[in-house]
Amino acid sequence: QVRLVESGGDLVQPGGSLRLSCAASGFTFNMYVMAWYRQAPGKERELVASIGSSGRTPDYTDSVKGRFTISRDNAKNTVYLQMNSLKLEDTAVYYCNRKFSIVVWGQGTQVTVSS
Repeated sequence: QVRLVESGGDLVQPGGSLRLSCAASGFTFNMYVMAWYRQAPGKERELVASIGSSGRTPDYTDSVKGRFTISRDNAKNTVYLQMNSLKLEDTAVYYCNRKFSIVVWGQGTQVTVSS
């Protein structure tokens, strides 16, 4: 059974940092490009970052370039998102999933950036 469990979200002040984790199970993790998505209130879910199956070729949406870093540990079936210099507009529920052939969504983790 495919399962994705996100964690690490919190309330943080502008300029702060957070590290999100996503533990995956139920599929061969190291064969898939993984991604982080986010959904802000009243907005559609958007792709934030992705990373190749071997950990190469990270890619980011323009709004997070230079601030967020995606990484993965295939031995732990886990993908991470290091978020620095957080802004108010980063407030959202963050989800991980396969970038292609998306599977059932996890519960997400709430990131709130507020002073």
